[in-house]
Amino acid sequence: MSTEQTELTQTPLLKIWVPWTGASTNQRRGSSRPQFTNSPTMIVMVGLPARGKTYISKKLTRYLNWIGVPTQVFNLGQYRREAVKSYKNYEFFRPDNEEAMKIRRACASNALKDIANYFAKEQGQVAVFDATNTTRERRGVVISFAKEKGYKVFFIESICDDPEIIEANIMEVKVSSPDYENCDKEEALEDFLKRIECYKMTYVSLDEENDRHLSYIKIFNVGSRYLVNRVQDHIQSRIVYYLMNIHVTPRSIYLSRHGESELNLLGRIGGDSGLSSQGKKYASALSDFIRNQAIKDLKVWTSHMKRTIQTAEALGVAYEQWKALNEIDAGVCEEMTYEEIQENYPEEFAMRDQDKYRYRYPKGESYEDLVHRLEPVIMELERQENVLVICHQAVMRCLLAYFLDKSADELPYLKCPLHTVLRLTPVAYGCKIEPFYLNIKAVNTHREKPANVDVTRRPEEALWTVPEHF
Repeated sequence: MSTEQTELTQTPLLKIWVPWTGASTNQRRGSSRPQFTNSPTMIVMVGLPARGKTYISKKLTRYLNWIGVPTQVFNLGQYRREAVKSYKNYEFFRPDNEEAMKIRRACASNALKDIANYFAKEQGQVAVFDATNTTRERRGVVISFAKEKGYKVFFIESICDDPEIIEANIMEVKVSSPDYENCDKEEALEDFLKRIECYKMTYVSLDEENDRHLSYIKIFNVGSRYLVNRVQDHIQSRIVYYLMNIHVTPRSIYLSRHGESELNLLGRIGGDSGLSSQGKKYASALSDFIRNQAIKDLKVWTSHMKRTIQTAEALGVAYEQWKALNEIDAGVCEEMTYEEIQENYPEEFAMRDQDKYRYRYPKGESYEDLVHRLEPVIMELERQENVLVICHQAVMRCLLAYFLDKSADELPYLKCPLHTVLRLTPVAYGCKIEPFYLNIKAVNTHREKPANVDVTRRPEEALWTVPEHF
């Protein structure tokens, strides 16, 4: 008996031992690989065109990446556009168009190959296969592929029979797609409706009886009802929870830091000081701004810290306090200036500059910790309509990164100046951001990443990007 062992490989991001990754084992053709608790997951969209599948795909991917689960969307429409350079009309999607069907099958095959590559070489953990997948045959191909590779599969089917919602979706997103470039909107609408009819000819919905062994969620009419079946693990349960909280009602989210604080003036981080004289002026200006916006049923949220509460008090309306919105805990560095941190903890200061997202203050928090603390806030923001969140610099960066789909490397350096309101308005596949500077002067608290982040750097190099303060 051979004593030689197959070398184990470990994905660096997730610390998962995967015995079969990269190993040249002789696998019997058609057999399935072992499925581990932490095996990669394929999210497979199902549904007719214009049912919000791409919207769900992009939004879900943004959420999973934000909470630290590496996720990527594989949109079959993009593969088709690369294969067929110019779109003529709906007849390409007729089920009896054999030539087109060959192209569509080849596109699906290429997408699945790219998914396998993403999992094997890029340490991906979730892949979203954004396509109609409306036939049992196509879903069977995907299931067989996943079984052979040892992936888990979770289906998300979006069902909508409300003609107003469907037409609104077509007019907002589909008629402006590359397929209808330089095309009259009414002609594009007519062609797209015929495309939907082509899919209806062979559409078979996930069935409670025939597909009872599959893991899936069915979403009816953009969230009026849900049907969930056989959730397999933690990731799938989080996906279900997230999908049951999002909605498409038009609304705006307003983000603002507290007014300038006494510690802001001194360049000291953290603490629980009150507002400076300029901070109090901002609180008054914020009250005028919100009143002039005439926002319907606005809810106001603050942290438990004095400076956000004082800012909210000036509004003269009811507000809700969230401990989860408290500023990042700087641990032993609370209420210190950057100069004092460099003098007392030069190695810590350098290590934070090397990886600001994952660095944790001694006895304090990291940005990564903060993201997990803020997940319930994001979930509730998704459930709500118009909300004003009065918070802190690090907290505002984390919230912004979620809505604007920013990476972990970008997040800690997002600019969130004092005395500025950001209005976020969800649009088709993203979020529109509008800044409003309320013309009340305040100190700058933004520190860019310095060029030299080595622990052996000179103090002046470490402090090069520290903003001026008293």
